[in-house]
Amino acid sequence: MDGEEQQPAHEADVEPVVPSEASESVPRVLSGDPQNLSDVDAFNLLLEMKLKRRRQRPNLPRTVTQLVAEDGSRVYVVGTAHFSDDSKRDVVKTIREVQPDVVVVELCQYRVSMLKMDESTLLREAQELSLEKLQQAVRQNGLMSGLMQMLLLKVSAHITEQLGMAPGGEFREAFKEASKVPFCKFHLGDRPIPVTFKRAIAALSFWQKVRLAWGLCFLSDPISKDDVERCKQKDLLEQMMAEMIGEFPDLHRTIVSERDVYLTYMLRQAARRLELPRASDAEPRKCVPSVVVGVVGMGHVPGIEKNWSTDLNIQEIMTVPPPSISSRVSRLAVKAAFFGLLGYSLYWMGRRTASLVLSLPATQYCLQRVTEARHK
Repeated sequence: MDGEEQQPAHEADVEPVVPSEASESVPRVLSGDPQNLSDVDAFNLLLEMKLKRRRQRPNLPRTVTQLVAEDGSRVYVVGTAHFSDDSKRDVVKTIREVQPDVVVVELCQYRVSMLKMDESTLLREAQELSLEKLQQAVRQNGLMSGLMQMLLLKVSAHITEQLGMAPGGEFREAFKEASKVPFCKFHLGDRPIPVTFKRAIAALSFWQKVRLAWGLCFLSDPISKDDVERCKQKDLLEQMMAEMIGEFPDLHRTIVSERDVYLTYMLRQAARRLELPRASDAEPRKCVPSVVVGVVGMGHVPGIEKNWSTDLNIQEIMTVPPPSISSRVSRLAVKAAFFGLLGYSLYWMGRRTASLVLSLPATQYCLQRVTEARHK
């Protein structure tokens, strides 16, 4: 799979839509006054229009992997680079071609705000790492996890600054396109980021944390847009992380492999048969396979394919292990170093301020008068 999409077919070359199981199950709505349609008839009319637009043999970008659930539901996984205009076009094309019932994106509730922010605001937010953001990250994830999150945000900010492009454009495009498809639901498919960071920190020893933080702090290699497109086989941000954490297999497991499992689980949950509306309770229930589009980083696609047909247990990867003795010691050491540095800084500033005040002519004059007054 590469970043290039197939050339769209000309109007004359488009294949006719073959009726699917779903379209055959939808009752035909008789023409008439739209105002007199019942809720069920209106639903069926919109559903029929959607199914007519859905292509049985969609012309999809090469970055799309198709998976089939046991009940016949189809899942189209779009592998993206998080800083890529081509990925945004891939997502738009896929959603328009398959007219999905559900769109699942690689976001959690802690990052959902990026869906409704414009590019300029996101670009500014990504480049501004303030003390307030650090405090919020520490309150949300704890000291070590919060610091690690800020370091990862620094990596993202570095890419943002190099490319002049805000991250997550493919997710915003997916959100906008999903809103245009009748009855299309939008799901957040990624594991909550506090769980990921806490499990990642728990997997590292104290010195591994120090070495990883050092590598993240001094990341400064230039990145071009060509670099991003060359990384379509593996997401750029995750590739940079993989290069830095290659010596930490446990960290790769928590940040990449476990999230592969979680994303697979959420895609399978979304790919369930849909029940069609009934005019009355007397009518038999009719269910049809669903169509799902997943939008994930390219680095997660192989893991999703690998886990698709296996039994998954996400309870294990959702638990946060208690901090180890080394973690508690390192936390105390960081706090002691912080308060020690703060105290020394206040002491140093106090001495400098006192020296500056005493060197002023007005202060010297006052001290001389006080000395003369004592001698009288």
